[in-house]
Amino acid sequence: MQSQCHATVSHVVDIDGDMQEILAVDSAGVERRAVNYTALCAPLRLHDVVTLNTTATGLRLGTGGFDFVVAAQGAETAVLKPGPGHIMKARYLPCQVAVDTLEEQPEHADVWLRDLERTPVLAAQLHSQLVPIAYGIRSQRNARIAYIMTDGAALPIAFSKTVREAKQRGLIDASLTCGQAFGGDYECVTLHSALLAARHVAGCDTIIVCQGPGNAGTGTPYGFSGIEQAGILDATERLGGIPMAVARMSSGDLRERHQGISHHTRTTLSLTYARCIVGVPAGIDAAAVPDRHEIRFCDGTAEVLDQMGSDNWNITTMGRAAAADRLFFEAALAAGMIAARL
Repeated sequence: MQSQCHATVSHVVDIDGDMQEILAVDSAGVERRAVNYTALCAPLRLHDVVTLNTTATGLRLGTGGFDFVVAAQGAETAVLKPGPGHIMKARYLPCQVAVDTLEEQPEHADVWLRDLERTPVLAAQLHSQLVPIAYGIRSQRNARIAYIMTDGAALPIAFSKTVREAKQRGLIDASLTCGQAFGGDYECVTLHSALLAARHVAGCDTIIVCQGPGNAGTGTPYGFSGIEQAGILDATERLGGIPMAVARMSSGDLRERHQGISHHTRTTLSLTYARCIVGVPAGIDAAAVPDRHEIRFCDGTAEVLDQMGSDNWNITTMGRAAAADRLFFEAALAAGMIAARL
């Protein structure tokens, strides 16, 4: 299967600040959509010739639909927010970038000696849970919310239209990227540092952690990227936060293993050492949650989901809108609503 091709820029479809361009390109008479991360390659112009990575579209992956600019003839290379930092992300790849992480900045030295001060940390498994979690929190109180994007899926946060809209509409106050992920308001080397930075640098009182777009799954017990939820919950408890597991639930997924409480959630709750709060919409069977965790049932999730629709949040998961999988979104709302009440 061909994984690269050459194309010519027809026009720029969309620009996300100084981080990402969506391009229309022509490749041998076929129009394609391509993403150019301007942290890695300078902004492009009409008629520029580019080399594209076409692997994802060739495989028709769920996060496909786009090709990615690898290089452009004559275009200057660029780096992400040039500064004194020397930590590399996407390390040892041709597209690696240098970022200025908070851990390198001496003014934050005292942050790493503190704890989370019982801050609620909601560990999710799918990027599509992010907005309903945050909306659930704000439906109960005016919190200051941080989102930490791990490197479990997409590495550039710019790829997430969800994060862009959530920040533009004031649903999320700060974004942090950790591990190999990059492009957040704050850069951190590790999840542990990002958790402390969300609390003590960004000044947030509620934290949501999950991978970016591009969840990977194989149908095997441990071969899915959302398994990182277990480690997030462990880190939260160790650092003095309140670990909250966002349950992946579904009433619309045709795969039996994801109906009700997903086997993914059951797996991570069996693997984590932390004792977690698990939010569940009222009236839903939660018997699959291991006994050592605390189940909290939440009333009013259906009404809040309807209000999300009225507020023009056009949310989907795996291509399904809220009307086609209400339980998925109500479960995420329940987690946020319960966190806001702690």
